[in-house]
Amino acid sequence: MTQLTDHPKLGRKRDPSRDGDILDAALDVLAEVGYEGMTIDMVAARAKAGKATLYRRWASKELLVIDAVACMKQLDVDPAALPDTGTLRGDLVAMIKPKAMEDGGKKLRIMAGLMSMLSRDPSLAETAHSTIMEPRAAVNRMFLQRAIDRGEIAADTDVDMIAQVGQSMAAYRTIMLRKPITPEFLLSIIDNVILPAVGLGPQK
Repeated sequence: MTQLTDHPKLGRKRDPSRDGDILDAALDVLAEVGYEGMTIDMVAARAKAGKATLYRRWASKELLVIDAVACMKQLDVDPAALPDTGTLRGDLVAMIKPKAMEDGGKKLRIMAGLMSMLSRDPSLAETAHSTIMEPRAAVNRMFLQRAIDRGEIAADTDVDMIAQVGQSMAAYRTIMLRKPITPEFLLSIIDNVILPAVGLGPQK
């Protein structure tokens, strides 16, 4: 009697290499049209993938968005990879680069697109904070601590609060005012908000 060893085929196997493309496409669409306007069809078209391919991986648009936000690339906060100009203003200004601004602006647009979900999903709000807001705040904390260590600003500076000021103002501008983040805007925050808050005068 011949023994059958072939297993029945249950459809094409999942290709993990496509996940990154699909998640990136989901973030792009989310940044452009928001969660309410986003559809699986839009993401599939952007990723050049079949709609069925997405549904095999994610049962709903909500699960796709949660996964995409959780997998967002975070800003490298290794101190050795950050500028060290010798002054707080110099360090903050050195972070105003076209690529960094583009990435930061996109993340804030993604945050804006998530607003309808954040109010009903606390876990997503925590994920969005850790992937969108916290990485840059962590960089600011490093810059502020450096300034304290070299005696540029007072040791009792409220590092945690001031580290969040720039990101919070940028988020308000993007989400509420629907205005782009420009170099001029960022410089204005540095010179008119952050430096006075730590007791530093004009350093231009």
